[in-house]
Amino acid sequence: MITALANAFRVPELRKKIIFTLTILALYRVGAHIPVPGVDLAKVKSIVEGGAALGLLNLFSGGALENFAVFALGIMPYITASIIMQLLQGVIPALERWSKEGEAGQRKVTQWTRYGTLAIALLQSIGSLAVFRDAFAGTGGGFDTLSRVMVVVTLIAGTAMIMWMGELITQRGIGNGMSLIIFASIVARFPQAIWQAIQLGSAFMVVVMLFIFVFVIAAIVAMERGQRRIPVQYAKRVVGRKVYGGAGTYIPLKINGANVIPIIFASAILFFPAQLAAMTNNATLIRIGNALSSGWLYYALFFAFIVFFTYFYTALVFNPIDLGDNLRKNGGFIPGVRPGRATVSYIENVLNRITLPGAVFLGLIAIAPTILFRSTGVTVLEQFGGTSILIMVGVALETMTQLESQLKMRHYDGFFK
Repeated sequence: MITALANAFRVPELRKKIIFTLTILALYRVGAHIPVPGVDLAKVKSIVEGGAALGLLNLFSGGALENFAVFALGIMPYITASIIMQLLQGVIPALERWSKEGEAGQRKVTQWTRYGTLAIALLQSIGSLAVFRDAFAGTGGGFDTLSRVMVVVTLIAGTAMIMWMGELITQRGIGNGMSLIIFASIVARFPQAIWQAIQLGSAFMVVVMLFIFVFVIAAIVAMERGQRRIPVQYAKRVVGRKVYGGAGTYIPLKINGANVIPIIFASAILFFPAQLAAMTNNATLIRIGNALSSGWLYYALFFAFIVFFTYFYTALVFNPIDLGDNLRKNGGFIPGVRPGRATVSYIENVLNRITLPGAVFLGLIAIAPTILFRSTGVTVLEQFGGTSILIMVGVALETMTQLESQLKMRHYDGFFK
């Protein structure tokens, strides 16, 4: 690992990309500590600590929400817009056509994703006015209209700047700009949580928690790298005096093809009543929101939603029919399986079988560490459950894979031996 990092800094182009990425991430962390004018930060922090949904949003924003900073909304509006655009590609023919038009079509999809991000940021900033109404200057929500407009515009501008930073990292840095911003947000809160856990718990409990973290990370790495390889053989073709094809390859199907998307979907659905209750202060919605954001009902529904959305998202992004048609057009076939409908059915069956353990794994990783931390009383680490670890490990593996490919191009040993 150390040798690979040293090799990365020996390559001038790669060294510039890494330094540029770290600089942008540092600027992002600075923006997470610049508060919006006229806000009582003590009241904001107490409101954030009192809600499970707000605590999760605060984690993804790197603590910017409890500071009510310029970057308080974090990168979540962009992620939400990206997920919505992916879902709409299976419904709106124009979006599906753009996604298959190469770079030009992708630019159109990206542009509409930006518009969607700003629209979602507008809605969330208006909702923030309702959630944190008691934290504004002049307690009791005494903000005038101009001050409210200033808060909304500031939060939208902060979201637009985060989106710009992420795209800069993707284009001029080491890639995965949005993912690295989430990674930096979660990691920035991790040392503080560990220190608070040390102050609240015993040394034995700290050792147990570190062991749990190591075990969960090892399980996530094994599942993220796991794949089912479907062998493919290509028929030989004679073109002129040359023979093409005849080689064997495979189709890699990841066990966890949906990654962390099902957890985000499930969290959004379960925490939506709590967020709506915080905005409206309705007693019925408050009871429903509390029931769906904690307790065994929350764990059962969370697990069920994760399994459902894993299958849903996998079916949405992976089309066995297109894959079967591409194999047939290129003269490829799966040994022992007839081309055409039989190939599509075979791929669908394999995908359904490997998706089940991936979905169950996601559900267990999402709820097991949280249940353990609650049962041991170390609630300060509750928000750093399996979801946060899954995001951190997934982004780290993806970033290392990109650095690995660039090091291999320059004949250096990479991270994976």
